[in-house]
Amino acid sequence: MIVSSRLLTGTSARLAETLALATVGALIFLEIGFPAALIIGSMLFVAVAALFGRPMLVPGRLARILFILLGMSLGAVVTPQTLNGIIHWPVSIAIMCISTFLMTIATAAYLRKVHGWAPMDALFGGCPGALAQVMALSIEQKSDVRGIVVVQTVRVVFLTIGVPGGLALGGLKAKPAASLGSDVIFPLWEYGALFAASIAAVYVLKAVRFPGAYVFGAMLGSGILHGSGILHTALPWWLTSAVVVLLGATTGARFANTDVNLLIRYISAACGSFLVAIVIAASFLALTAVLTDADIPDLVVSFAPGAQDTMMVMALALHIDPIFVGAHQLCRYLVVTLSLPVQMRRILTRERAEALPSKQKPD
Repeated sequence: MIVSSRLLTGTSARLAETLALATVGALIFLEIGFPAALIIGSMLFVAVAALFGRPMLVPGRLARILFILLGMSLGAVVTPQTLNGIIHWPVSIAIMCISTFLMTIATAAYLRKVHGWAPMDALFGGCPGALAQVMALSIEQKSDVRGIVVVQTVRVVFLTIGVPGGLALGGLKAKPAASLGSDVIFPLWEYGALFAASIAAVYVLKAVRFPGAYVFGAMLGSGILHGSGILHTALPWWLTSAVVVLLGATTGARFANTDVNLLIRYISAACGSFLVAIVIAASFLALTAVLTDADIPDLVVSFAPGAQDTMMVMALALHIDPIFVGAHQLCRYLVVTLSLPVQMRRILTRERAEALPSKQKPD
């Protein structure tokens, strides 16, 4: 009992220190208007503490709860209004979907061939956007979270600095902003239905051994209810903010015992993969500009392979058409979300086949 009590106290102290650092980092980055401030600020502060030997910890059970809440929040992005907006720009959206798929494949291939990443790590690192979703999946799949986080974060920072800077040449100027969740209180039965559908979907996907069941299951249950118009419920802003901060802390804790040389290699991979992604995005953006009459600033923000929430905030700050950007970002989000489990299953199937003894492999 004494040993158990000491272990509990030690775990509680580590968790408290981790949460305190994550909260301070998130608030500081939010105050200075940094892109994706809550998740990057919390992750950076916890990661630095872990690099200096502090025992950072977010328990596995708490992490799984975070994945479910994150999936519920992500599913709320799919609404009848955003789905209806897709039909107004079929050409640009079709081109953007193709570019997203090719960008994922090309960036993942670059990380595999040039930097020697494992297939699953390269897939997560190559996904354009969906920062929180990819981070949650990489933790759940026990991938190389540190490398994936560096690649994804560097991409977001480069885009958030580069896109407004480039568009400023046309007289536009971005203002830092941040918004998460809702301050509207919905009926309790709607929250109950949302939680019930999301958790039920998680159990269904876990039963069929679907990869990333916690995130994708909750997202599926939430997305069906929101996309069909049955529910309009959004999680409270304080809950979604807390989830994002805790997710950043969970990721940052994985940086314990990271060698400086390894970190430099991660940054090198991040810069190279960003260059691959931006060349593909720019090429398809130029094609869309020729084939449609869409405004260039609208296309730039719509095709930018950054986090969806950051791109939407940027669109509002730059006075760019939020409906146009929202429809394109939603489609990119759907392409990533729908293709990820298929590619994850393909990689896992191949890895299982390679792990079998030669005499057990099918002819």
